[in-house]
Amino acid sequence: MLYYFSLCNILLLYLILISLTFLMLGFYFIMNGIIYFIEYELFMLNGSQVIMTLLFDWMSLIFMGFVLFISSLIIYYSSEYMSGDKYLDRFIILVLMFIFSMMFMIISPNLISILLGWDGLGLVSYCLVIYYQNIKSFNAGMITALSNRVGDSMLLMSIAWMFSYGSWNYFMYIDFFSFNFDVKIIGLLIVISAMTKSAQIPFSPWLPAAMAAPTPVSSLVHSSTLVTAGVYLLIRFNPLYLDSSLSLFMLFISLITMFMSGFCANYEFDLKKIIALSTLSQLGLMMSILSFGYIYLAYFHLLTHALFKALLFMCSGVVIHSFKDCQDIRYLGNLYIQMPLTCICFTISSLCLCGMPFLSGFYSKDLILELYSSCYINMFSYFLYYFSTGLSVSYSIRLIYYLIISDFSFYCYHSIYDEGWIMLKGMFIMVIVSIFGGSMLMWLLFPTPYLVIIPFYLKLMVLLICLFGGWLGYMINKFNLYDIMINLNYNNLCSYFGFMWFMPYITVKISYIYLLMGLKLNKSGDYGWFEMLGGQGLFYMLNDFSLKNQNIQNNIFNLFYIFISFWFILLFLM
Repeated sequence: MLYYFSLCNILLLYLILISLTFLMLGFYFIMNGIIYFIEYELFMLNGSQVIMTLLFDWMSLIFMGFVLFISSLIIYYSSEYMSGDKYLDRFIILVLMFIFSMMFMIISPNLISILLGWDGLGLVSYCLVIYYQNIKSFNAGMITALSNRVGDSMLLMSIAWMFSYGSWNYFMYIDFFSFNFDVKIIGLLIVISAMTKSAQIPFSPWLPAAMAAPTPVSSLVHSSTLVTAGVYLLIRFNPLYLDSSLSLFMLFISLITMFMSGFCANYEFDLKKIIALSTLSQLGLMMSILSFGYIYLAYFHLLTHALFKALLFMCSGVVIHSFKDCQDIRYLGNLYIQMPLTCICFTISSLCLCGMPFLSGFYSKDLILELYSSCYINMFSYFLYYFSTGLSVSYSIRLIYYLIISDFSFYCYHSIYDEGWIMLKGMFIMVIVSIFGGSMLMWLLFPTPYLVIIPFYLKLMVLLICLFGGWLGYMINKFNLYDIMINLNYNNLCSYFGFMWFMPYITVKISYIYLLMGLKLNKSGDYGWFEMLGGQGLFYMLNDFSLKNQNIQNNIFNLFYIFISFWFILLFLM
């Protein structure tokens, strides 16, 4: 294992150096307004050039820096978390392939090269979800792969639809777009592909199912790679859906996703699934603000969310590791005595998620909610938006309650303490970045600060909703509302909210119908009519003809004598 520790340390050093280089270049580019567009001709075929294009601007460079920085800490964290794995080198290679697929997608301005990174993310994520190789992991991997294949097919159709433009580079002609039928179709296809990757309704069930992967993978997937790819794609293609009915469609879907994920997280007891549903809620928040055209604000929240969500998953991994792979939060409780350092990191990351003032999540969430209050929107959407924000505070306080305040419910004979110093070192770095990262990004990305002028009561609305959500989360768990609903025979209602409005069942049922249809077509087609009318049937027919021909040739003299005798009889009779 000493070899793997040294390998992870080397990777940590190299990735951090590259990430810092990208971050410095990104901040230099944003200060000076520099964009580099690089084209390289791979080969020429029949007079057609096959060109590889790369786009380096401040947005891609800073995002790549964040991806590499978080990935380096997660690989360092994995060296201890996955130390019992016999094939740790295979795990590290898969994680590196995952990172490079995401980076390839980030710097690609071409839809075909975006598809390569996009499909690479889907393929490697499938390999990581089924890493533990059991039935649950295989089912989760299949749901993940099939859901992401919908987005891949939409991206392929958008590539086919863009043949008439002469180029697949989105910013080469994006300023000349007029909203005709072709552009609306391309925009719809790209929005649906982004919805599948970012797990918006009705493609949400794959995100909690992907928690079957190892916890370091979950930390990487939910912070800066797989689920953020859809939001990043919409940031790049933002002129396609602005000022059209697609923006209203995105707003409606994102609001429903926020509400559903926030509500269902308050009924969930799996630690990793609760954090996965919180990711789903934050993705809905990013998609909703994108529908209004605030792309830089969505990008800002994308970066701050990556910091505290990676920390949240790292803390949950330490808890699961200490509790002998138990993920049920009802077994937790009173952990600040046994694991004080982990509890501090977990509480800080949860407060960042809530939007506690002057932590990283506050700078982006508060600005998003204030801008949303200044937008022209109906009352139902306004209520749903703020109520979903309150629910995100509610499930965060619920997690803190079960982790720290509630009674300890694990085995009476236990040995739980802050033992993993390698994991704790990575978490301490992420804590510092999560505390100070929001304000630093605010100063660097927005040299001219946003000025939002709203009434005083709307300004206080954000703080009141957060306080109300925290109080609601504490009271629900203090009086154990879940058990009260079970005792009042509201089992079906609890199941409805606890299983994401039965969407996983619907997804599995729809997939099962098509898989069963494919099995029947395979039986009646490949193994049925195609066999009889295709190659196998032709083989049988030629074999039968050859046997008959051989019989005729073997009996040719007998047939000749019969024919001559028959001919003489006819001549005699005539």
